[in-house]
Amino acid sequence: MAVGLAFFAATPAMAHPGSAIVVDRLGQVWFLDTGDGLWKIDTHGALIRIGGNRFHWMALDQDNRFSGARLPRDVTRVGESPTLLIASDYPIAMGRDGNLYYPSVAPNGRVQIMRMLPAGLASVVVTLPATTANGAPLQWLNGLTGGADGHLYFTENSSIRRVTMQGQVETVVKDVHVVGCARIPGNAPSDGPLLRGLSVDAAGMIYVAASGCGSLLKITPQGRVTKLVQLEPPWSPTAVALFGTDVYVLEYLHTEIEDRRAWVPRVRKVSADGNSVVIAKVER
Repeated sequence: MAVGLAFFAATPAMAHPGSAIVVDRLGQVWFLDTGDGLWKIDTHGALIRIGGNRFHWMALDQDNRFSGARLPRDVTRVGESPTLLIASDYPIAMGRDGNLYYPSVAPNGRVQIMRMLPAGLASVVVTLPATTANGAPLQWLNGLTGGADGHLYFTENSSIRRVTMQGQVETVVKDVHVVGCARIPGNAPSDGPLLRGLSVDAAGMIYVAASGCGSLLKITPQGRVTKLVQLEPPWSPTAVALFGTDVYVLEYLHTEIEDRRAWVPRVRKVSADGNSVVIAKVER
């Protein structure tokens, strides 16, 4: 099941659990529940319902640079200190430079990545190739993040590419194969690992949710893939956030049909020593 952009592929995006988890500088974890809005796990481990829009993607504005800014279409803000930017139909990301990045579509139909300044000025960073790393038509981005190394990274179903600070598009890894890939309800086998949300540390190490296989993957800058977590179906990860040496993973209970209330989310913490534990689960 592909994940699309509002501009030309809104239906696939609306038929999949959200991909949004961030951690603020205090260590509070925020995540979107496609069936019930925004939630927070505070520094004491308490799960707090914030509510609001049941959107799909989110970016953290730590310094509230966009607290009064004009935002792109289908993006709204929640709260302040920190300000959370949430998007309904396409992935968004805060860059290391403090600007907002998001995909759009050029008049020729090509996907492009936009940069928006807090003043509201938007410009094209790069127009992406017409095809994915595997040669299929590039119609949407599954996930987008600003790496701690300054580059932008985005996911396709089985590949990860980056846009350098100089605007060059590079393939980090393609044709990702997950050993022991589990069958996840609601995902088509043809989608393969269905890479979605990702996070990248200062060394260029990538942590990505392979939603089509129920796996959390770690990928080196050279493209070497390691499986960190394998979930039991119907649970599957959709998004990843880093805080220090810890990895936080948003996971959903997948269903064969589109039922947002049945898509129950939970959050897992994976420590540097490999310890993996669910720290919060939404109860319907």
